[in-house]
Amino acid sequence: MRRFFALGSLGVIAMVASFFALSTPLNAQSPPQIPNFMPYVDTGWMTTSNDYYPPARGPRPVTFDPAHLYVANRRVQQPTFRVADLTNPNLRPWVIEAMVEPNEIVMAGGMGFTPRSACMPAGTPAFFLYIREPVYIFQGRDTVLILYSGNTEMRRVHMNVPHTENPTPTWYGDSVGHYEGDTLVIDTIALDTRSYVDLYRTPHTENLHVVERWRMNEDATELEVHFTVEDEGAFYEPWSGYQRYTRVNRLIEERRCGENNRLTEVAGHPVPIATKFDF
Repeated sequence: MRRFFALGSLGVIAMVASFFALSTPLNAQSPPQIPNFMPYVDTGWMTTSNDYYPPARGPRPVTFDPAHLYVANRRVQQPTFRVADLTNPNLRPWVIEAMVEPNEIVMAGGMGFTPRSACMPAGTPAFFLYIREPVYIFQGRDTVLILYSGNTEMRRVHMNVPHTENPTPTWYGDSVGHYEGDTLVIDTIALDTRSYVDLYRTPHTENLHVVERWRMNEDATELEVHFTVEDEGAFYEPWSGYQRYTRVNRLIEERRCGENNRLTEVAGHPVPIATKFDF
C-alpha cells in the first residue's frame, strides 16, 4: 500500500554512539542478572501480532466487531480494516461515541487508521503494535532507548528516578524505569491525547497511565511485554494485555515513513509527504 525510502544506517548509528558516549555501559555497572536485550549490534525484536494478546482474566483490550471480521495482510482470506467492537463493557460513553465515526468510515469502504499507515507516532501502549520492522533496545546505566526502526520512532526511559514534576504531555510521555531481576519495568504518564491506545482508534485522557514489564525467555530468543492501562476518564477499570517478540539478527536501517508516500489522508488524518530531499 505504501513504499518506504530506506536510508543508510549512519544516522541511527551516530545517534546511538552519542547516547553511549554519555551513558555508562550497562555491563560495567550492573549485576549479571539484569537482562541484556541487545547482546550483538544486530540484535532486534520483531512483533508476532498486530493486535494485543488478551489476558487470561479481567478487562480486555478492544478487539474487532464479530460481525466485521478483521483479517490481517498475508492471509489466505481477503484482508480487511478494523471495525471496533463497541460492546466492550469497559469503555466510557464518550469513548464509544468517539469511535463510531472511524467504524463508519471502514464500513463505508474507507481505510482504517493505524499510526503506521498515517506516519504518526503510536504512543504507548500502541507502540507494541508496530509491525514489519524490528525494535532495538539500547541499555545504559541511566537511560534505556527503545527504537522502532520502521519509522525511527524512539522511546526514552530514564532509569531509577521519579517522574518529572508536572511533565508536558508528549507522544511517548514521561517514562521512568527500573529492573526487577530479569525484568525491565517501565512506568509512563503524560501521554499526548492525540495518540490512541490501540489500532481501533480508542482514545484516552491526559491521565493515561501505562506500566510495562519486559522479559525474555530463558534462551533469549523470545521477548514478552505485559502491560496494564489505567485511565479512569476513559475506562471503568484498568485493563491489560501483552505482546510477543521474536529475536532477529538484522542491522538497523534508517527509514522515514513519509518518503515516497502516495497517500494524502488515512481515516481523516493527513499523511506527511516529503516534497524535497533533506540530505
